[in-house]
Amino acid sequence: MAKVYLPDQELETKVKKATERISENMHIVANEPSLAFYRLQEHVRKALPPMVERRVEVLVLQQQLQGRCYDAEYAQLKYQEQRRLKKDGSKDSVYKRLSAHIPTLEHLPDEISDVVRETANKVESMMNHARHSTDAQKNSN
Repeated sequence: MAKVYLPDQELETKVKKATERISENMHIVANEPSLAFYRLQEHVRKALPPMVERRVEVLVLQQQLQGRCYDAEYAQLKYQEQRRLKKDGSKDSVYKRLSAHIPTLEHLPDEISDVVRETANKVESMMNHARHSTDAQKNSN
């Protein structure tokens, strides 16, 4: 004897709902990566241009700051150099400073060496005279 199954309405409804849910979940799972990539692309398109603008601004500011730091370091170096030269300049004569820049006096004739020494002495005396006259003017004021 063969069994004949009678359709069960309640069972069919439950099976239909279950298959619809499975189908819906499969559809969501299948399409979710593309939706996520779409949202990510949307976010990047909105957020990237302001970030690039800020990055360019930061780079420009960094270059300006670096230039100003170099200027400040250079100014400090030159200030210290001037102070040192002012201190050392009063000790050394013009002849010593001039002869330091002309190391080839040995192979020059003696007359030229004497001329250089004489010129250096004249320049030194003029500088001393100018220095004393400016000091006298400062003291009179």
